[in-house]
Amino acid sequence: MTLPVHPIVVIPARLAATRLPDKPLADIHGEPMIVHVWRRAMEAGTGPVLVAAGDQPIVDAIERAGGHAVLTDPDLPRGSDRVWAALQAFDPAGRYDAIINVQGDLPTIDPALVRRSLDPLADPAVDITTLAAVITRPEERANPNVVKAIAAFADDRPVARALYFTRVTAPFGDGPLYHHIGLYAFRRRALERFVALPQGILERRESLEQLRALEAGMRIDVALVDTVPLGVDTAEDLERARAILAPARPR
Repeated sequence: MTLPVHPIVVIPARLAATRLPDKPLADIHGEPMIVHVWRRAMEAGTGPVLVAAGDQPIVDAIERAGGHAVLTDPDLPRGSDRVWAALQAFDPAGRYDAIINVQGDLPTIDPALVRRSLDPLADPAVDITTLAAVITRPEERANPNVVKAIAAFADDRPVARALYFTRVTAPFGDGPLYHHIGLYAFRRRALERFVALPQGILERRESLEQLRALEAGMRIDVALVDTVPLGVDTAEDLERARAILAPARPR
Protein backbone atom coordinates (compact mmCIF):
# COMPACT_ATOMS: atom_id res chain seq x y z
CA MET A 1 0.00 0.00 0.00
CA THR A 2 1.42 3.39 -1.03
CA LEU A 3 0.30 6.96 -0.67
CA PRO A 4 -0.45 9.11 -3.74
CA VAL A 5 2.75 10.35 -5.34
CA HIS A 6 1.71 13.84 -6.44
CA PRO A 7 -0.81 15.51 -4.10
CA ILE A 8 -1.99 19.08 -4.48
CA VAL A 9 -3.88 21.31 -2.05
CA VAL A 10 -6.79 23.28 -3.53
CA ILE A 11 -8.54 26.00 -1.51
CA PRO A 12 -11.97 27.07 -2.78
CA ALA A 13 -13.01 30.63 -1.95
CA ARG A 14 -15.61 33.14 -3.11
CA LEU A 15 -16.72 36.54 -1.89
CA ALA A 16 -20.45 35.83 -1.60
CA ALA A 17 -21.27 34.84 1.98
CA THR A 18 -24.46 35.35 3.96
CA ARG A 19 -23.11 35.97 7.43
CA LEU A 20 -19.75 37.59 6.63
CA PRO A 21 -19.65 39.07 3.11
CA ASP A 22 -16.23 39.26 1.40
CA LYS A 23 -14.71 37.18 4.18
CA PRO A 24 -11.78 35.79 2.11
CA LEU A 25 -10.50 39.37 1.93
CA ALA A 26 -11.10 40.17 5.60
CA ASP A 27 -7.99 41.78 7.06
CA ILE A 28 -6.02 39.80 9.60
CA HIS A 29 -2.96 41.76 10.69
CA GLY A 30 -2.36 43.32 7.31
CA GLU A 31 -3.14 40.37 5.06
CA PRO A 32 -6.40 38.96 3.65
CA MET A 33 -7.73 35.86 5.40
CA ILE A 34 -7.33 33.76 2.25
CA VAL A 35 -3.60 34.52 2.25
CA HIS A 36 -3.31 33.20 5.81
CA VAL A 37 -5.06 29.98 4.75
CA TRP A 38 -2.76 29.69 1.73
CA ARG A 39 0.33 30.18 3.92
CA ARG A 40 -0.80 27.48 6.35
CA ALA A 41 -1.38 25.07 3.48
CA MET A 42 2.06 25.87 2.08
CA GLU A 43 3.60 25.14 5.49
CA ALA A 44 2.11 21.62 5.34
CA GLY A 45 4.65 20.77 2.64
CA THR A 46 2.40 18.23 0.94
CA GLY A 47 2.71 19.71 -2.53
CA PRO A 48 1.64 22.77 -4.53
CA VAL A 49 -1.18 24.95 -3.21
CA LEU A 50 -3.78 26.35 -5.58
CA VAL A 51 -6.61 28.73 -4.72
CA ALA A 52 -9.84 28.07 -6.64
CA ALA A 53 -11.27 31.59 -6.68
CA GLY A 54 -14.79 32.60 -7.49
CA ASP A 55 -13.83 36.27 -7.86
CA GLN A 56 -10.92 38.23 -9.35
CA PRO A 57 -9.99 40.09 -6.12
CA ILE A 58 -9.18 36.72 -4.51
CA VAL A 59 -6.90 35.84 -7.43
CA ASP A 60 -5.21 39.24 -7.09
CA ALA A 61 -4.64 38.79 -3.34
CA ILE A 62 -3.04 35.37 -3.76
CA GLU A 63 -0.86 36.44 -6.68
CA ARG A 64 0.39 39.45 -4.71
CA ALA A 65 1.46 37.04 -1.99
CA GLY A 66 3.35 34.93 -4.54
CA GLY A 67 0.84 32.10 -4.86
CA HIS A 68 -1.16 30.46 -7.63
CA ALA A 69 -4.89 30.99 -8.15
CA VAL A 70 -7.40 30.09 -10.86
CA LEU A 71 -10.54 32.12 -11.53
CA THR A 72 -13.60 29.85 -11.67
CA ASP A 73 -17.28 30.39 -12.43
CA PRO A 74 -18.72 32.31 -9.42
CA ASP A 75 -22.02 30.43 -9.82
CA LEU A 76 -20.59 26.98 -9.15
CA PRO A 77 -22.82 25.48 -6.43
CA ARG A 78 -20.29 23.89 -4.07
CA GLY A 79 -16.67 24.07 -3.03
CA SER A 80 -15.93 20.63 -4.48
CA ASP A 81 -17.19 21.79 -7.89
CA ARG A 82 -14.91 24.82 -7.67
CA VAL A 83 -11.96 22.62 -6.70
CA TRP A 84 -12.54 20.34 -9.69
CA ALA A 85 -12.91 23.25 -12.12
CA ALA A 86 -9.67 24.85 -10.91
CA LEU A 87 -7.80 21.55 -11.02
CA GLN A 88 -8.84 20.89 -14.62
CA ALA A 89 -7.64 24.35 -15.64
CA PHE A 90 -4.37 24.12 -13.70
CA ASP A 91 -3.54 20.48 -14.43
CA PRO A 92 -5.29 19.27 -17.60
CA ALA A 93 -2.70 16.50 -18.04
CA GLY A 94 -3.74 14.86 -14.75
CA ARG A 95 -0.33 14.92 -13.06
CA TYR A 96 -1.72 15.37 -9.55
CA ASP A 97 -3.23 12.14 -8.25
CA ALA A 98 -4.66 13.34 -4.90
CA ILE A 99 -6.44 16.58 -4.10
CA ILE A 100 -6.66 17.99 -0.57
CA ASN A 101 -9.64 20.34 -0.29
CA VAL A 102 -8.94 22.90 2.44
CA GLN A 103 -11.73 25.37 3.17
CA GLY A 104 -10.87 29.00 2.60
CA ASP A 105 -12.14 30.13 6.01
CA LEU A 106 -9.60 28.28 8.19
CA PRO A 107 -6.85 30.85 8.76
CA THR A 108 -5.59 29.18 11.95
CA ILE A 109 -5.49 25.60 10.67
CA ASP A 110 -2.56 23.50 11.88
CA PRO A 111 -0.53 22.42 8.81
CA ALA A 112 -0.23 18.98 10.43
CA LEU A 113 -3.95 18.44 9.80
CA VAL A 114 -3.41 18.94 6.08
CA ARG A 115 -0.69 16.29 6.10
CA ARG A 116 -2.77 13.96 8.25
CA SER A 117 -5.61 13.93 5.71
CA LEU A 118 -3.46 11.95 3.28
CA ASP A 119 -2.67 9.05 5.63
CA PRO A 120 -5.82 6.94 5.03
CA LEU A 121 -5.13 6.97 1.27
CA ALA A 122 -2.39 4.42 1.95
CA ASP A 123 -5.25 1.93 1.64
CA PRO A 124 -6.08 1.64 -2.09
CA ALA A 125 -9.73 0.86 -1.28
CA VAL A 126 -10.26 4.37 0.14
CA ASP A 127 -11.74 6.97 -2.22
CA ILE A 128 -11.98 10.00 0.08
CA THR A 129 -10.56 10.88 3.48
CA THR A 130 -11.53 13.40 6.11
CA LEU A 131 -10.81 14.27 9.75
CA ALA A 132 -12.60 14.21 13.10
CA ALA A 133 -11.83 15.06 16.72
CA VAL A 134 -13.44 13.93 19.96
CA ILE A 135 -16.12 16.37 21.16
CA THR A 136 -15.06 17.75 24.54
CA ARG A 137 -17.53 20.64 24.99
CA PRO A 138 -20.92 19.37 26.23
CA GLU A 139 -22.87 22.03 24.31
CA GLU A 140 -21.51 20.71 21.01
CA ARG A 141 -23.07 17.27 21.46
CA ALA A 142 -26.56 18.52 20.53
CA ASN A 143 -25.55 21.45 18.33
CA PRO A 144 -26.74 20.80 14.74
CA ASN A 145 -23.98 23.07 13.43
CA VAL A 146 -21.42 20.60 14.79
CA VAL A 147 -21.52 17.71 12.33
CA LYS A 148 -20.86 14.30 13.85
CA ALA A 149 -18.80 11.63 12.11
CA ILE A 150 -20.05 8.12 12.79
CA ALA A 151 -17.05 5.80 12.73
CA ALA A 152 -15.87 2.89 14.90
CA PHE A 153 -12.42 3.98 16.04
CA ALA A 154 -10.42 1.28 17.81
CA ASP A 155 -8.12 2.27 20.68
CA ASP A 156 -5.04 1.24 18.73
CA ARG A 157 -6.04 2.57 15.29
CA PRO A 158 -6.96 6.23 14.82
CA VAL A 159 -8.38 5.67 11.33
CA ALA A 160 -11.83 4.21 10.70
CA ARG A 161 -14.33 3.89 7.87
CA ALA A 162 -17.07 6.51 7.86
CA LEU A 163 -20.48 4.91 8.27
CA TYR A 164 -22.46 8.16 8.32
CA PHE A 165 -22.35 11.89 9.02
CA THR A 166 -25.17 13.68 10.82
CA ARG A 167 -26.23 16.88 12.56
CA VAL A 168 -28.02 15.06 15.37
CA THR A 169 -26.44 13.64 18.53
CA ALA A 170 -25.19 10.22 17.46
CA PRO A 171 -24.39 7.44 18.02
CA PHE A 172 -26.57 6.61 21.02
CA GLY A 173 -25.09 5.18 24.21
CA ASP A 174 -21.92 5.61 26.20
CA GLY A 175 -18.73 6.62 24.46
CA PRO A 176 -17.23 9.54 22.61
CA LEU A 177 -18.85 11.60 19.87
CA TYR A 178 -16.71 12.85 17.00
CA HIS A 179 -16.72 16.38 15.60
CA HIS A 180 -16.33 16.17 11.83
CA ILE A 181 -13.75 18.54 10.34
CA GLY A 182 -14.63 19.53 6.79
CA LEU A 183 -11.24 18.95 5.20
CA TYR A 184 -11.09 16.24 2.52
CA ALA A 185 -8.50 14.41 0.47
CA PHE A 186 -9.74 12.82 -2.76
CA ARG A 187 -8.11 10.47 -5.17
CA ARG A 188 -8.35 12.30 -8.47
CA ARG A 189 -10.68 9.73 -10.03
CA ALA A 190 -12.86 9.86 -6.91
CA LEU A 191 -13.21 13.66 -7.11
CA GLU A 192 -14.11 13.41 -10.79
CA ARG A 193 -16.78 10.83 -10.00
CA PHE A 194 -18.08 12.72 -6.97
CA VAL A 195 -18.74 16.05 -8.74
CA ALA A 196 -20.58 14.19 -11.53
CA LEU A 197 -23.00 12.46 -9.13
CA PRO A 198 -26.54 13.79 -8.70
CA GLN A 199 -27.38 15.28 -5.34
CA GLY A 200 -28.32 12.54 -2.87
CA ILE A 201 -31.50 12.14 -0.89
CA LEU A 202 -29.70 12.15 2.46
CA GLU A 203 -27.43 14.96 1.30
CA ARG A 204 -30.48 17.16 0.76
CA ARG A 205 -32.04 16.11 4.04
CA GLU A 206 -28.98 16.76 6.23
CA SER A 207 -27.40 19.43 3.97
CA LEU A 208 -24.12 17.48 4.01
CA GLU A 209 -22.57 16.83 0.62
CA GLN A 210 -20.32 14.00 1.83
CA LEU A 211 -23.45 11.87 2.18
CA ARG A 212 -23.72 11.91 -1.62
CA ALA A 213 -20.51 9.89 -1.76
CA LEU A 214 -21.69 7.39 0.84
CA GLU A 215 -25.04 6.95 -0.93
CA ALA A 216 -23.14 6.17 -4.14
CA GLY A 217 -21.06 3.48 -2.42
CA MET A 218 -17.82 5.46 -2.25
CA ARG A 219 -15.57 4.78 0.70
CA ILE A 220 -14.64 7.59 3.08
CA ASP A 221 -12.12 6.94 5.86
CA VAL A 222 -11.76 9.29 8.82
CA ALA A 223 -8.48 10.10 10.59
CA LEU A 224 -8.77 11.05 14.24
CA VAL A 225 -6.92 14.24 15.24
CA ASP A 226 -6.56 16.26 18.45
CA THR A 227 -7.81 19.70 17.46
CA VAL A 228 -10.67 21.34 15.57
CA PRO A 229 -9.58 24.37 13.51
CA LEU A 230 -11.48 27.62 13.88
CA GLY A 231 -13.82 28.23 10.96
CA VAL A 232 -14.55 31.90 10.36
CA ASP A 233 -18.27 32.41 9.66
CA THR A 234 -19.11 35.50 11.72
CA ALA A 235 -17.56 38.78 12.82
CA GLU A 236 -16.97 37.19 16.25
CA ASP A 237 -15.08 34.30 14.65
CA LEU A 238 -12.95 36.80 12.75
CA GLU A 239 -12.00 38.55 15.97
CA ARG A 240 -11.03 35.20 17.51
CA ALA A 241 -8.83 34.44 14.49
CA ARG A 242 -7.16 37.85 14.81
CA ALA A 243 -6.44 37.16 18.47
CA ILE A 244 -4.99 33.73 17.74
CA LEU A 245 -2.79 35.06 14.93
CA ALA A 246 -1.68 38.22 16.71
CA PRO A 247 2.10 38.74 16.40
CA ALA A 248 4.01 37.96 19.54
CA ARG A 249 4.94 41.07 21.50
CA PRO A 250 8.66 41.60 22.10
CA ARG A 251 9.70 41.12 25.70
